[in-house]
Amino acid sequence: MDKFVSSWYNDQSLPESYIFPPHERPGKLLVPRCNTVPVIDLSDTRTNLVHQILKASQEFGLFQVVNHGVPANIMSETMSVFHKFFELPAEDKASLTVYTNDPKRCKLVTSTLDYDREKIHLWRDVLRHPCHPDCIEFWPRKPLRYREVVAACSIEAKKLGLQILELLCEGIGIEHGYFEHELTEDLLLGANHYPPCPDPSLTLGIPKHFDPDILTILLQEHISGLQVLKDGEWIGVRPIPNAFVVNIGYILQVISNNKLKGAEHRVVTNSSDHRISVVFCMNPAGNSNIEPAKSVVTATNPPLCRGFQFKEFVDNFYSMEGDADLALQPFKL
Repeated sequence: MDKFVSSWYNDQSLPESYIFPPHERPGKLLVPRCNTVPVIDLSDTRTNLVHQILKASQEFGLFQVVNHGVPANIMSETMSVFHKFFELPAEDKASLTVYTNDPKRCKLVTSTLDYDREKIHLWRDVLRHPCHPDCIEFWPRKPLRYREVVAACSIEAKKLGLQILELLCEGIGIEHGYFEHELTEDLLLGANHYPPCPDPSLTLGIPKHFDPDILTILLQEHISGLQVLKDGEWIGVRPIPNAFVVNIGYILQVISNNKLKGAEHRVVTNSSDHRISVVFCMNPAGNSNIEPAKSVVTATNPPLCRGFQFKEFVDNFYSMEGDADLALQPFKL
């Protein structure tokens, strides 16, 4: 546990191993918490929702949703339980840091799973685990209500994700129910803890990337940190009470044959506050066949790639250090 950022962040200046190259650093420029990131009220009419979500997914690849039907107490209890988790003494979390290849197990790591091999570390600790009911027995036992609260939130997050996918299907002409089964079979949770940083201008919580999934549902608190790249400029995603941030994943961009745009985004740190975010990643089963949906392929809009197994893409994605475009390259036509 001594490697974990949260165990030493206030004891020293920023170590060299956390300093990014100049062209990747956020720098000291103030990125405004912008009001231009779309905020969509899910209580609107279906016709309006299809139009708004499609427009946001094509222009930003990212938007926020309010009046989504997820109870506010579930959202607040989820954030509370993760604050309590990251505040636990090291001995209560030590068993989760033991490396395992078992996909059902929780993994608590600092930076990434490749900490010992990576050149630059990320300013974060992260807990990851699958949300399938068969895996709950491997979830943390502390804090006391962890399993109850996180299970409730994961059910709501997946329900919300499927609702948004249905609206997107309607918008781009993919048949009803296309994403209901193996294409969203695996829901993965990631809880990120970003402690205060001695020099936020030099490091990152997460560098620029696309999410290698179908859809990401993000719960963030009142502290800013998420930024999205739009027309070459970084835009801060303003935290909104009781909202979820929705990211279009790179795999959904592929299935839509580039009709939808994956969101390229990053996470910056700050010097004063602990920040926690909770992400639910909607992933296909590993052996799922991924290809542009037949209904979006035409003579004038031919498929951008051949079919491939999701696990092939994921292997490429991590071997290419998170570069989604390079990961897709072997499958392009």
